[in-house]
Amino acid sequence: MDLCAGMLYKPRVTEIEACIALNMVPGLGPIRLRALLVALGSPEIILQSGKNALASVNGIGPDTAAAIAGWEESVDLAGELKRIADFGARVITWSSPEYPETLRGIVNPPFVLYVWGDLRVTDAHAIGVVGSRNVTHYGTECARKLGFQFAYAGYTVVSGLARGIDTAAHQGALAAKGRTIAVIGSGLEKLYPPENRGLAEKIAESGAVISEYPMARPADRQTFPYRNRIVAGWSRGLVVVEAGLNSGALITANQAMEQGRSVFAVPGPIDRPTSAGSNRLIQTGAKLITGAEDVLEELSDRRTTRQPRREDAGRPVQAELAVHAQPSLTQDETLLLNALQVGELSLDELCAATRLPAYKVSTTLLKLELKRLAKPLPGQRYALFAK
Repeated sequence: MDLCAGMLYKPRVTEIEACIALNMVPGLGPIRLRALLVALGSPEIILQSGKNALASVNGIGPDTAAAIAGWEESVDLAGELKRIADFGARVITWSSPEYPETLRGIVNPPFVLYVWGDLRVTDAHAIGVVGSRNVTHYGTECARKLGFQFAYAGYTVVSGLARGIDTAAHQGALAAKGRTIAVIGSGLEKLYPPENRGLAEKIAESGAVISEYPMARPADRQTFPYRNRIVAGWSRGLVVVEAGLNSGALITANQAMEQGRSVFAVPGPIDRPTSAGSNRLIQTGAKLITGAEDVLEELSDRRTTRQPRREDAGRPVQAELAVHAQPSLTQDETLLLNALQVGELSLDELCAATRLPAYKVSTTLLKLELKRLAKPLPGQRYALFAK
């Protein structure tokens, strides 16, 4: 049979345009799209195919086939492309070099990602922080502190921009002048909650706001739990700070466990409903943590042989990534680490060896502790952190 027999003649679109259009077809999700790609070969061919050819693909029924074949009736591709450009965003797909490598291995990776901001190779070096929208002062302060410490230690903090724990985690990462990524459950134009618009703008300046939904898609009860798989899949470890028994954060934690990620939980008062879910996670296998160092210690044991070079830090994500990339070091940090190569040293000895003032040595040592590169010892002495 002629190769073109099952195809319709429609205006040509680029690969990225075809991916955007397919992502906007009602009822067509990542799993079905993957099946279509395996069977037909490319997004462009899928859009050019007729109903019979589409319906012959396993899992694609006549209704879905008709929706794809008639995509121009339901999808305003030109309008969507204009919205993306006007917003200052861009779209990456499974085939893009920037596509996060950690997401490729999950069961149903997002077909496209709308990106507001930029992605870097070091974003593979990520920790997710999630929790309830209705939180206590204790939960908020814990999330903000953890977000600060993780970002300060060189990790990218991934969360969902929701009220409560998510907001505090993003704020903590920004306060540390580190990177944070917000994965939202709506289109970028319909950012939710609306009061976090200012926070989203700050995140996009130094990190990224991510969505798998078309620009004008509003949030609903399905989009939030569905986007949680991205937060879980992107992160090397997931921290639940404060969550009730019905919190969506528990869904994210379960997805993280299914994806082989380490799951951590902050314990809370046993008489508060806001901590019932996170306490239950601890009972069922999540690691109890009392500070950032508990998470950093476990994740620091995960290594691969290849480490990203410092000059790679601003480049797009590539196919081969380290599980745990060493964060960049300042000149003062390098001086102190070199000094500690000889063994344990006191604060005065470090000042003499580096010719740095005591206040700067103390501040830099704290940074190295958070990065799991140096450790304090009894008697106000310091040493390299044993790997």
